[in-house]
Amino acid sequence: MKKTSSIILFKQKQIRRHWDEEKELWYFSIIDVIEILTDSTIPKRYWSDLKIKLQKEGSEVYEKIVHLKFVATEGKKYATDCFSTEDLLRVIQSIPSPSDKKHDKNNDTFLIAE
Repeated sequence: MKKTSSIILFKQKQIRRHWDEEKELWYFSIIDVIEILTDSTIPKRYWSDLKIKLQKEGSEVYEKIVHLKFVATEGKKYATDCFSTEDLLRVIQSIPSPSDKKHDKNNDTFLIAE
């Protein structure tokens, strides 16, 4: 299985992504997306709380997570929760919009641009 990782920019912030050639799917780091969409200073904690909330609501969020290793800012690789484009868009729908309305949930084309 050939895999390729890359980084895309959205609002001058990085979103780590990974192409799975066998499945022909892009996978995106949910932590990166949450940091951008929520302006959270602790996106890992935000994601942890959101996962619990989604599970309580009956979402199968845990079944959709793919763990991939990405290089962190200090240069080490860490396993990161990732979603395919389709599953990521579903998760994004459950993220409350920040008060400044930076994020339009109906305009998520940045995530599928190659």
